[in-house]
Amino acid sequence: QVQLVESGGGLVQPGGSLRLSCATSSLIFSNYDMSWYRQAPGKERELVASITSTSGGTNYVDSVKGRFTISRDNAKNTVYLQMNSLKPEDTAVYYCNAVHRTYRISNYWGQGTQVTVSS
Repeated sequence: QVQLVESGGGLVQPGGSLRLSCATSSLIFSNYDMSWYRQAPGKERELVASITSTSGGTNYVDSVKGRFTISRDNAKNTVYLQMNSLKPEDTAVYYCNAVHRTYRISNYWGQGTQVTVSS
């Protein structure tokens, strides 16, 4: 059974930073494009950032550009989301997603980690 395990969420003041991690031991990690999504109460889940399996190319939703950085360490089977200059509107449950670079039907989700930005 595939498991993606997120960690690093919590409560932080506006302007603060958090680093989320998503680790797996049950995938050939280097074959998967990795993404972070988030879902705030009453809103649809949205793609926050993604990183490809091959070139390591990245993409971000406009609202986090310049503040968030996605990265991956294939040796550790882990993807990260460094979040700086956090805003209250960043409050959400953050989910890790893995999609095989070729077989797109191979698609897995983590259980989510809560990020709350509040003073």
